[in-house]
Amino acid sequence: MLPGRAGAWLELIRWHKPSGRLILLIPAGWSLWLAAAGPPPGPLLGWIVLGGLAVSGAGCIANDLWDRRLDPQVQRTATRPLASGRVGVGEAVLLLLVCLLLALLVVLALPQGSRPWVLGLALATLPPVLLYPSAKRWFGYPQAVLALCWGFAVLIPWAALRGSLAGGWPMGLCWFASVCWTFGFDTVYAMADRPDDARVGIRSSALSLAARAPGAVAWSYGATAACLAGAALVGGVAPMFWPLWGVAAAGMQREARQLLRSDLPASAYGRHFSRQVLLGALLLLALVVGFP
Repeated sequence: MLPGRAGAWLELIRWHKPSGRLILLIPAGWSLWLAAAGPPPGPLLGWIVLGGLAVSGAGCIANDLWDRRLDPQVQRTATRPLASGRVGVGEAVLLLLVCLLLALLVVLALPQGSRPWVLGLALATLPPVLLYPSAKRWFGYPQAVLALCWGFAVLIPWAALRGSLAGGWPMGLCWFASVCWTFGFDTVYAMADRPDDARVGIRSSALSLAARAPGAVAWSYGATAACLAGAALVGGVAPMFWPLWGVAAAGMQREARQLLRSDLPASAYGRHFSRQVLLGALLLLALVVGFP
């Protein structure tokens, strides 16, 4: 009985799908390597990973609590634990509180000089995180709200390392890269749900952009690569950065062009999401070798 219940809890926080967790931690890695202009301290890296996992889990639970009556009507989400009744609302709320408590403990474990900044930014994430699930009901571009949430994955690690948000162009460009990348890949993720979303009244950038969605995704990925290149250049990156950056930038554009095909099956959008994890990780590797 316990393994089944534990499995449902892990599924609720999406830990059975590591790509969704990695895609949040990758911008945090971009931020840490740019802020340090080299390898960040190992303990800090560990705390950021743990905090990112906790916040990501909390966001997934909050989203499913909001959507527990809509998810059963969408094919991709109908089997989620709350939608299918395998986890009750009370259990979900308790798990949400555990995730938030874990995130708070991570903040308290950070160096005292950076703690006020990180705590303030963590509290600032709550409004957009809580707004995102409801935005799907009244705003045509809820992916933009999610992108703002993802931007904190850059700001919080930066503040944790430097004790402030002082960072000039590298920090600002890294933040914008994260926002653009998130808008792009989450728009693609929403493409798979367009028929169900239109039927049940869920809004998305995929529906709002319609035939323009592939072009918007290509522009988003182009801005991601360009902004990260600008941040690295201003930060004094070594030449080894550029070959890996070039491969990742070209790969993102190739993936965006695939969206123009009219015969794409629904499963192709999930594969696109997984490939963005690999391409984002390649950009992170470029920063790692560029700031040895």
